[in-house]
Amino acid sequence: MSSFTEPLTVTDLGKGRWRLEKGFRYYVGCLESTDYIDVPAGYITDFYSVPKPFQWLLPKAQHGNQSAVLHDFLCTEGKRGRKESAHKFNDAMGVLNDKP
Repeated sequence: MSSFTEPLTVTDLGKGRWRLEKGFRYYVGCLESTDYIDVPAGYITDFYSVPKPFQWLLPKAQHGNQSAVLHDFLCTEGKRGRKESAHKFNDAMGVLNDKP
């Protein structure tokens, strides 16, 4: 099963922006897989890029936010395509038992 190496640690920068205080690695498939994604400390996220009328649907202060940080990182850094980024987000939500 895929896994995160560290819990999410962020600082609220205000105006819907958050800074990752401690980087984390997301192993794809299984722990110690050769396929992994490193999200560095200092990365700035807005968690969920969702139009305001729908933001109430998503948790803002729960561990599932780590999935959102992973997704933001993949999308903004262009490390993987949109479809694969969405798949990794869904997979990560399952890892954290945070699927709706």
